[in-house]
Amino acid sequence: MTRTMERSARRQAAVRDGKHPVSAAAGPYGHPIHPIAVTIPIGAWVCSLLFDVASRLSDDPSGFTRGAYWLIAIGIAGAAVAAATGLLDLLTIPAKTPARRTALAHMALNVVTLVAFAGNFAWRYSDRNEVQETRPGQIALTAIALVVLSVSGYLGGKLAYRYGVRVVTEPVQADGFRSSR
Repeated sequence: MTRTMERSARRQAAVRDGKHPVSAAAGPYGHPIHPIAVTIPIGAWVCSLLFDVASRLSDDPSGFTRGAYWLIAIGIAGAAVAAATGLLDLLTIPAKTPARRTALAHMALNVVTLVAFAGNFAWRYSDRNEVQETRPGQIALTAIALVVLSVSGYLGGKLAYRYGVRVVTEPVQADGFRSSR
């Protein structure tokens, strides 16, 4: 086998490996759990920002402030599930590839986001009995963390849509476009 053929065979094996789960906990072939799991922290954290803003605009802010606090907690719990399933997907990606580098950057940004929300939660916990409306700094921290999360989401999309991580092969995808006539 020539050197070029060997490289091509290794590349094809890497692509095949990056599409199959390392564990049933990651979801079956072509249907990973990670993209589903991320909707929980994203939704909770975006809603927490909306509740924070509402607490500043409301005549009775305490309910919105408490709601934002609990939404952040729900997001943190959901992020733990998303991180575990994302790690399983990361293990399918061969080392020293653009997909692996992208996945590591995606993971690092998610860790930064999670740390920011954990810090935000602790800050809110420390003044839970003193504050009626959300502090401007807490709102700013939430907004910044959501910007970081958005960049991470872009990289997650790149992993799926450009590199095809945990996405079925094109012949399998073609089944969805067969005419039923």
